Amino acid sequence: MKMLRVLKALLKPKIVETPEDSSGMNFLVAGLGNIGAEYASTRHNSGFMVLDAWAQASNVSFMTERYGDIATVSYKGRKFYLLKPSTYMNLSGKAVRYWLGKLGLPLENLIVVCDDINLPFGTVRLRKSGSDGGHNGLKDIQLCLGSTSWARIRIGVGNSFTPGSQIEYVIGDFSEEEKKAMPAICDKVIDGIKNFATIGPDRAMNILNTRSETHKTGD
Repeated sequence: MKMLRVLKALLKPKIVETPEDSSGMNFLVAGLGNIGAEYASTRHNSGFMVLDAWAQASNVSFMTERYGDIATVSYKGRKFYLLKPSTYMNLSGKAVRYWLGKLGLPLENLIVVCDDINLPFGTVRLRKSGSDGGHNGLKDIQLCLGSTSWARIRIGVGNSFTPGSQIEYVIGDFSEEEKKAMPAICDKVIDGIKNFATIGPDRAMNILNTRSETHKTGD
């Protein structure tokens, strides 16, 4: 009997808990945009640009998976799953809902990064929850998740368009001056996401939500 107990103990699988085994240490970061080379440098692809910059800086590559491209980066014991949905902007919720379920993550571990015409270019805002603000990508995520209680980082792209030309504006390219500024903006957003996961949403908001130095009006 003693020998039998020893054999059972040896055969019993060991469960070793590590920080990465805990959903509290894992985060899904969904950068919104449209797939295809023709959209790569457009304002609506600001979310994609942030994730591309983070993956490149971390020397990791995206893999094409169901409903999007996925890359994984780690920072201070946290694991970030970077998702670029392949469902196009207006159906972003389908991809976000699938990957949240697949990873077994709660809503509070979701961070969505997108463009926002209601903010001046260069302004960045982190919120723990909120409305879609007229953004179709956020609207679809809200519909698919049945909740607005998830974090979002909005990147201001300005609203220098004439009435009726909003669509052309958001799927249009950044100006040359704006393109030069985007790398620094991406770095700022990446730091904000890291802070969100390590020092908490409230402190991360206090650091990230500063007004652009070059644009003093609007919010």
